[in-house]
Amino acid sequence: MTEDSDGPTENPQPPSPEQAPEDVYAEWAELRAERPVSRNENDIWRVARYADVREILKDHRSYSSEVAQRFGDDDGSAPLMLFSDPPEHDRLRNLVNRAFTPRRIAEQAGPIEARCEALVQDLVSSSEADLVESLAAPLPVGVIATMLGVEDGDFAEFKRWSDTIFKDIGEVLIGTPSEATQAAGAEMAGYFLERIAELRRKPQPHLLSDLVHVETEEGRLTDAELLMFCGLLLIAGNETTTSLIVGGVRVFHEIPGSFERLKASPEEVPSFIEETLRYHSPFKVTLRRAARDIELHGETIAAGELVLPMIASANRDERVFDRADEFVADRSPNPHLAFGLGIHSCLGSTLARMEGRIAIESLLRHLDGIQLAKIDLAELDGFGAPTSVPVTLQRAA
Repeated sequence: MTEDSDGPTENPQPPSPEQAPEDVYAEWAELRAERPVSRNENDIWRVARYADVREILKDHRSYSSEVAQRFGDDDGSAPLMLFSDPPEHDRLRNLVNRAFTPRRIAEQAGPIEARCEALVQDLVSSSEADLVESLAAPLPVGVIATMLGVEDGDFAEFKRWSDTIFKDIGEVLIGTPSEATQAAGAEMAGYFLERIAELRRKPQPHLLSDLVHVETEEGRLTDAELLMFCGLLLIAGNETTTSLIVGGVRVFHEIPGSFERLKASPEEVPSFIEETLRYHSPFKVTLRRAARDIELHGETIAAGELVLPMIASANRDERVFDRADEFVADRSPNPHLAFGLGIHSCLGSTLARMEGRIAIESLLRHLDGIQLAKIDLAELDGFGAPTSVPVTLQRAA
């Protein structure tokens, strides 16, 4: 995703990330070979090789995550944990970790399976569908809504807020959201502030309630910080899982026989998921800001300048991955960087893997084949999850 540190300019406004061109993987291979560190048209430093991207993600002292606008400066709200550095980041992460436990994640398996089964049964009732609209988006939205204690009668509103925010995700993360997105965010904030007040009086058995009541020697999360976490879970959890499910189906389309082979050996789904994360990374890039002057491959990145670690390029680096441009379903080891690294490694990676696995397994059970009905590489290889992916379906006999 994205991130910022103090630089020479005041309150800079980073441009939205680039949409991927059709020859994006060829372009990235050329960058890795000839220009591992280079500026793009927005004057942001691109870093293309695995070793360098890995180091940037690990070294939060040299590469700051404070890249977005500080949303709390004027309205008292909290900045996204994604866009904060220690010690603020560590305090928030430590509190959230107390509630976002392996036990809490494991408890989601049954509800995810039930929700996924219902969605897939509806999906396969027709020979054509929109994968995002029918499965890849509503599955994680429903999971997040349940974890945040959204009541059944409020689900439609929650999904409307989610859909509005997702359509504007690049601007939400590092730009200026549209009026519609800001309105949806304000409505969602009002809804959760009411829920948070109720939970302070009467705890409930879900993640948001756990977050409301978790406490360490550093205190509890404030209302603003709780709202920040709701937004983070909505954005990071939904976008990643939606992209992962789409990526898996894209593999089925691109590699003849891959669906049939996996259907015959469903025990290989976990390694298929890992290779999908490498091959079609859910987030193609993230963003950092140099906290000091840095020399890298003969280039000088000045303190305060923006740096774009190209995760998807790193995950295709020939120096690390044998047959890097091939999908190797049983690749091992597979040290991809799809979920980041270091202090900002994805908090919900276990949940995303679980949702992706359950979704692919359900498609294998109910279908004999699935293909993309339309190829839009700018949409598929853009920043974040695609908003629409038409597919054709062959229902299992």
